[in-house]
Amino acid sequence: MSTPVADTVQHATATPDKEQPYAALGLKPDEYEQIKTILGRRPTSGELAMYSVMWSEHCSYKSSKIYLRRFGQKVSDEMKERLMVGMGQNAGVVDVGEGWAVTFKVESHNHPSYIEPFQGAATGVGGIVRDIISMGARPVAVMDQLRFGAIDNPDTARVVHGVTSGISFYANCLGLPNIGGETVFDAVYQGNPLVNALAVGVMRHEDIKLANATGAGNKVVLFGARTGGDGIGGASILASDTFADGGPTKRPAVQVGDPFAEKVLIECCLELYKGELVEAIQDLGAAGISCATSELAANGGSGMRVDLENVLLRDPSLTPEEILMSESQERMMAIVAPEKLDAFLAVTGKWDVETSVLGEVTGDGRLQIFWHGEQIVDVDPLTVAVDGPVYERPVAYPTWIDALQLDSAATLPRTDDPAVLTEQFTALLGSANLADTSWVTNQYDYYVMGNTALSFPDDAGMIRVDEESGLGFAIATDCNGRYCQLDPYAGAQLALAEAYRNVAVTGAVPTAVTDCLNFGSPENPEVMWQFGQAVDGLADACLELGVPVTGGNVSFYNQTGDTPIFPTPVVGVLGIIDDVARRIPSGWQDAGENIYLLGITSTELSGSAWAGTVHGHLGGRPPAVDLAAERRLAELIQAASQQELVSSAHDLSSGGLGQALAEAVMRFGVGARVWLREIMERDGVDAATALFSESTGRVIVSVPREEDVKFRGLCEGRGYPVLRIGVTDPAADGDEPALEVQDVFTLTVPELRAISQATLPAAFGATVAEPVG
Repeated sequence: MSTPVADTVQHATATPDKEQPYAALGLKPDEYEQIKTILGRRPTSGELAMYSVMWSEHCSYKSSKIYLRRFGQKVSDEMKERLMVGMGQNAGVVDVGEGWAVTFKVESHNHPSYIEPFQGAATGVGGIVRDIISMGARPVAVMDQLRFGAIDNPDTARVVHGVTSGISFYANCLGLPNIGGETVFDAVYQGNPLVNALAVGVMRHEDIKLANATGAGNKVVLFGARTGGDGIGGASILASDTFADGGPTKRPAVQVGDPFAEKVLIECCLELYKGELVEAIQDLGAAGISCATSELAANGGSGMRVDLENVLLRDPSLTPEEILMSESQERMMAIVAPEKLDAFLAVTGKWDVETSVLGEVTGDGRLQIFWHGEQIVDVDPLTVAVDGPVYERPVAYPTWIDALQLDSAATLPRTDDPAVLTEQFTALLGSANLADTSWVTNQYDYYVMGNTALSFPDDAGMIRVDEESGLGFAIATDCNGRYCQLDPYAGAQLALAEAYRNVAVTGAVPTAVTDCLNFGSPENPEVMWQFGQAVDGLADACLELGVPVTGGNVSFYNQTGDTPIFPTPVVGVLGIIDDVARRIPSGWQDAGENIYLLGITSTELSGSAWAGTVHGHLGGRPPAVDLAAERRLAELIQAASQQELVSSAHDLSSGGLGQALAEAVMRFGVGARVWLREIMERDGVDAATALFSESTGRVIVSVPREEDVKFRGLCEGRGYPVLRIGVTDPAADGDEPALEVQDVFTLTVPELRAISQATLPAAFGATVAEPVG
């Protein structure tokens, strides 16, 4: 087969007027002109390929950069205490104590997962896991945050089946537990499902690796899977554009994953790190070799010379441009000192990982790429990877938002009629977004590796880091897109507050944040207003709570035609627990304990599950968030955990008190007798509000009788509102355990489970058996 003819630097200089397909590669005319100005000539087709992927929205953050800087500007000394690596590297790193560090990050794989749901979701998991490997860590868990269209839309089943099986296939094959996440159905995501994947890894402090190529003469080594034609244009064309109303057409841009190759790559990398055989490392994700070479060279302030024909190919017909743009999976690029190259190759050989030496680091500050001796790229890597275009997109206050906010749920009819309240409670319990998600989660292995301390359906996932001391971490991710549509500033803060609270109720101390900001097109001024508001809300709230943003991802162009998704800034919070044996589950396990409600209930039903499910309503302002109170609540639960005063804790969020009680009862099948009267009297609310309000800063806990006085004293001493609202209840002889809300309803645990567990199987087929722990 003949070698593809290359467009050389010499040829580009000699043919300034040659027409180039920059628009088809996602570049705007002014961006193309900017590249010509930078180079002093037209780009070669290889350079054009590199700039097109690296200057894409997905890789360059060109529309979001000016906003994301706010995370770095709003930082206190408290936020820096445990931060070892912040934004700008493959993933953030946090000191969790005892010489251990944890790295974690969440990213999107939204567009590919609509076009080819199985591979889109699978390679989303693979990509985020490689980010964790490239920090020097062993991956220990994954989570996923999923948003699908309406549960009864015919196309939703296609996406749901593909995405869940793709995630479970990849993570299960890697042997990584999936310890939590979210599953949301809403018609607004019909043409733009969101598949956000989070991975977390563990390492010793001294094992942190960075993606900085330094040291002239060091070798540039590509290892892992061979490079193929899949994923070409994934970042520049697929992830940086909206879908037309006609639906998806861009299948070739979706990558194909091989989890078994990645599993071997993980073990190979860890052995390379152990032998100190790597100076720097970068995974090949979005933009492939274009990204790895330019980012490594730019971060290290050095140059690099690469011979592209040395890349091992699955498809020998690939052009140099396609090799540069390919997003084939399971590949890594390492910088290796020449004297360590033989030892490096011995390790990759042992693991049967194919390896090729592409070139070496230079000191001249240029990234030069050759194809069979002819130069096809000669650029300053900073102009490719760092100094791309930065846009101040037009921003416009939405024309529709005032009317939406005036349409408060306070005007919706509420009742004290027990029969109607029972009907509304069961409607919520069986609604798509509050129903049991075992249909999804049972496809995942959450116990593999043997270090899972908490997982589905608890409020956060928890992993043990150290077997001897019991040191561990908890992670929760949250976002309510309905709240964010009503008020993106408050909505982002509510997402953080809920994730923070979900971590706190496990007994862990919330410590650090990652985020995945999913929005419509940045070319829509109203979307940019939403984005700016959400970033400000999150940055302000992180500052107040003292938790740094360690890194994350922006996903724009989530819209079909002119209709964007709801703003969906998914927030992940990581917390530290000094001994996972002291973790707190989300449901009570013993009868005869007192149930307490922490926090105040206000008439806050706008944006609630009750308003949406019972009334088909979205309007008003979301619940108020009191970050100082959230912090006091977290500290209170931490103190109660240390003194072992509570046997369970469960946060109140979507669905309010009614949903939280049902989940706590169903968790271990222990019933409860609850009364609403004191809540109604103290807080001045009606029965419907007491059951369904989504006021923040609230948690239900169960307290053993012998700890009752101490627990009340703890709450009073810290000035946090506390109210005894019930007792955990033994089933009478021959009776099923039940949830009794006095004067309203009594439903047995089997009845509750029947309602909760019916919804997803009715839409998607039978639930698989639960994984065995």
